[in-house]
Amino acid sequence: MKRFTVCCFSNKIHKNGDRNPDKKSRESMEVSRKDNEEPEKQNNNNVASIIGSDRTNVIVNHDFSSGMHSWHPNCCEAFVVTAESNVSHGVLDPSKCGSYVVVKNRKENWQGLEQDITNRVKPCSLYKVSATVAVSGPVHGLVEVMATLKLESQQSQTNYQFIAKTCVFKEKWVRLEGMFSLPSLPEKVVFYLEGPSPGIDLLIQSVTIHRESEPELERVTAEDETIVVNPNFEDGLNNWSGRSCKIVLHDSMADGKIVPESGKVFASATERTQNWNGIQQEITGKVQRKRVYEATAVVRIYGNNVTTATVQATLWVQNPNQRDQYIGISTVQATDKEWIHLKGKFLLNGSASRVVIYIEGPPPGTDILLNSLTVKHAEKIPPSPPPSIENPAFGVNILTNSHLSDDTTNGWFSLGNCTLSVAEGSPRILPPMARDSLGAHERLSGRYILVTNRTQTWMGPAQMITDKLKLFLTYQISVWVKVGSGINSPQNVNVALGIDSQWVNGGQVEINDDRWHEIGGSFRIEKNPSKALVYVQGPSSGIDLMVAGLQIFSVDRLARIKHLKRQCDKIRKRDVILKFAGVDSSKLSGATVRVRQIRNSFPVGTCISRSNIDNEDFVDFFLKNFNWAVFANELKWYWTEPEQGKLNYQDADDMLNLCSSNNIETRGHCIFWEVQATVQQWIQNMNQTDLNNAVQNRLTDLLNRYKGKFKHYDVNNEMLHGSFYQDKLGKDIRVNMFKTAHQLDPSATLFVNDYHIEDGCDPKSCPEKYTEQILDLQEKGAPVGGIGIQGHIDSPVGPIVCSALDKLGILGLPIWFTELDVSSVNEHIRADDLEVMMWEAFGHPAVEGIMLWGFWELFMSRDNSHLVNAEGDVNEAGKRFLAVKKDWLSHANGHIDQNGAFPFRGYSGNYAIEVITTSSSKVLKTFVVDKEDSSQVITVDLQGL
Repeated sequence: MKRFTVCCFSNKIHKNGDRNPDKKSRESMEVSRKDNEEPEKQNNNNVASIIGSDRTNVIVNHDFSSGMHSWHPNCCEAFVVTAESNVSHGVLDPSKCGSYVVVKNRKENWQGLEQDITNRVKPCSLYKVSATVAVSGPVHGLVEVMATLKLESQQSQTNYQFIAKTCVFKEKWVRLEGMFSLPSLPEKVVFYLEGPSPGIDLLIQSVTIHRESEPELERVTAEDETIVVNPNFEDGLNNWSGRSCKIVLHDSMADGKIVPESGKVFASATERTQNWNGIQQEITGKVQRKRVYEATAVVRIYGNNVTTATVQATLWVQNPNQRDQYIGISTVQATDKEWIHLKGKFLLNGSASRVVIYIEGPPPGTDILLNSLTVKHAEKIPPSPPPSIENPAFGVNILTNSHLSDDTTNGWFSLGNCTLSVAEGSPRILPPMARDSLGAHERLSGRYILVTNRTQTWMGPAQMITDKLKLFLTYQISVWVKVGSGINSPQNVNVALGIDSQWVNGGQVEINDDRWHEIGGSFRIEKNPSKALVYVQGPSSGIDLMVAGLQIFSVDRLARIKHLKRQCDKIRKRDVILKFAGVDSSKLSGATVRVRQIRNSFPVGTCISRSNIDNEDFVDFFLKNFNWAVFANELKWYWTEPEQGKLNYQDADDMLNLCSSNNIETRGHCIFWEVQATVQQWIQNMNQTDLNNAVQNRLTDLLNRYKGKFKHYDVNNEMLHGSFYQDKLGKDIRVNMFKTAHQLDPSATLFVNDYHIEDGCDPKSCPEKYTEQILDLQEKGAPVGGIGIQGHIDSPVGPIVCSALDKLGILGLPIWFTELDVSSVNEHIRADDLEVMMWEAFGHPAVEGIMLWGFWELFMSRDNSHLVNAEGDVNEAGKRFLAVKKDWLSHANGHIDQNGAFPFRGYSGNYAIEVITTSSSKVLKTFVVDKEDSSQVITVDLQGL
């Protein structure tokens, strides 16, 4: 194993942006180093003016040829060493290397040399800093030297903007380089060099600051331009640094067993003590906002007896207001056996004063190996065409011998060493969820497959369906199942599909009795499989399984939507009678009426994040197409109080201000989150008393601060899937959370919120268990006012979704889809899924609102679920969303009747009406149709017609 160069930094980036010069906790960001490099000798004796011969340099007297003019030592001493002074520091002879300044008597790290550059920099320009520095005195090993900006304003505290850092050996000149940009110009801008420990002299030979771009100039990165400098380490470790760890250059490791995949060398991040330690490079000024970039890295891991670990590419962005943002670009499971390619995309919504890309992730003690890292502008992928499906055969069962004709199991085989036989006594009627979507069919035969001698949970009946599936069709699964006697605990039964090496969930049910139970599920394939089978599995070994009438059939979405549109006409529209007044009735004879709905009052909202609202294109689409909002993370406890006592409500405040100023209603998501993995470590470490106090403080702080501002609150998220607070504080804590929240903000509707309620694939959160949980909370006094169904769904099938809504609707509480998203690589199929879900929600009387879980690419929780591409193009799914919303607007044309009235039927919301008389007189008015079942009479004043 060969080692070439090593560089180490020890400070983590601090999210609070604290820049106290008396308490320097500086970020480890960038090293632009060329070890053993000596700059050209600076012989510039004929200085024409005080700024020297370089008239584009922001720095005055950049090479100290005019002594200390314009330079000032910061709480220390400084003097210039020239060839004539007969003074040198060790080997740094000014007669050979030129004049330089010595900064001495330094008692703090931050003490150094500074220059006021306020009048020589412009906002929104990109500047490149280059300084030649060295150190002298009691130096042991490497010493850090940093370039920093001090930004002073009378109206706010002084801020410090880090520019660059380098490692310096004793009495050896090293080049320090970095870049900076100021989005706005403070009252005073001071550049200074700092960094070595107290007692060490800082030596500076020259400093230059050049403007790289003009203000407001769009800098388009050429396709062949390298955003990451030295991406393959051909220039050693220059431009790379360790993120609070060491980085080392290698040509091989492990006695030659590890060699580069490409090139001659690779780097390792070693001596890691935190997961976020790794290797990094600053790319400030090289990436533009609202532009999509693709990062590609070749990685592997080594050491600490770890054979596989998650490796992640991350972007750290510091905004001009010192707000830090961490953008996860991509993750991959890396191994110690081979190089793995990691690839992902990112986009900056707003302006950035600093941008750093880094590789992190494995557990402490495990080295990250990096062969290369590149960043380039991502190519636009053309949209996929709509799939062509010949003879979809909607509602036709694709399985063989579902009815077990002739009392045989022909077409079926046993998965595993179990025994299949035919028995009598199963239901003869079709399971309810299949009745509306299965085509012409016979009554079930009453025969079922009896599975005995099961020694593994996965054993059961199976059938190959490889040649029977068609791409992009949505298939519904329907079956009756039952388990044998002698069970001591609830048993999960699952219809599963094996699509090549992938397991697909086709629906599940939990059984705790001797009755027949329905399983309803769905699936879709989007690439041709080499092997596909369906099988039924689930009960514990030794328990018999009974399967009756298993059928798989494609569903006709268009037919379902036609049905839902008729349903919406009944439950969403209202009879309206327009009565005209203020004008003689004779003038109205034969008058034409044109009614146009401007806005439907049905809530359609979306999830947004703080970074999104820095993108004006995102905000424009959001404000035009949604009337509700929910915050992705910014109201969650782990965001508002990541460390005990350090509260952050600024992000939520910013988002709430945007919504309230544009008449957008908001949901509060969420006060607590019951799943332990989402709970801050400092909370998990608390004893019962302290935790109970923390919970009460959280309620008081949040609901008092935002009293009356959030219409809804998800009180304790995902209580069907987690129990952290209940386990720690007892069963009553959930009820107390609801009670206290209601006391603090009586105006807010308090929701339960959970996932997989509507798709039939999770027995933990079936509608029956959700209903049981809600009733239990209410019986104990919890003021549960709404039911949240998250709606992260795949291959939605209307009757399955509707069945869940029907079961929950009996509670009489408003139901909201709170986090709806659908996913497909094909935009047209994604559009189909979204259209189905929107109509299912709008067509059910118990549903009172829909919240999408985002709409903008790269800011979604699931891949291939966005409606708008990252650079602002509305895709096919987005166009379908807009089309559905357009369908939810009522219009009517006609003539005023002899009674001076015009009746029509329309959705609730805002309307405009145009009345045109036979004499071509015209008047425009607006009115509102309220949400009620009975007819509404609205008087329209036509005075002045």
